[in-house]
Amino acid sequence: QVQLVESGGGLVQPGGSLRLSCAASGNIFSIVTTDWYRQYPGKQRELVASITSDGSRNYADSVKGRFTISGDNAKNTVYLQIHSLKPEDTAVYYCNSNLKTRVDGPTYSYWGRGTQVTVSS
Repeated sequence: QVQLVESGGGLVQPGGSLRLSCAASGNIFSIVTTDWYRQYPGKQRELVASITSDGSRNYADSVKGRFTISGDNAKNTVYLQIHSLKPEDTAVYYCNSNLKTRVDGPTYSYWGRGTQVTVSS
């Protein structure tokens, strides 16, 4: 069984910074990609950043320059560093990992339960 747990959210003033973590645990052979999404109330989740196992990164245009995704393969953990936080960054942030549980197996997608980020003075 595989579990993804996000952490690091909270209440931050505009202009502040946060580092979100997404820790994967369980029966993991390899993680192919990990994505960070955010979801506003009543809206669909939107992709904000992605990282592959070889370190390739992609960002939504709306967050380029302020969000940085990184990974620690040894810890099966992916981070999302957010700088210059704005009120419009207020959302629940979720991570999604596509991973294999065995070398010759298929790729499965797992989601965490999310972490709330609130940007307010």
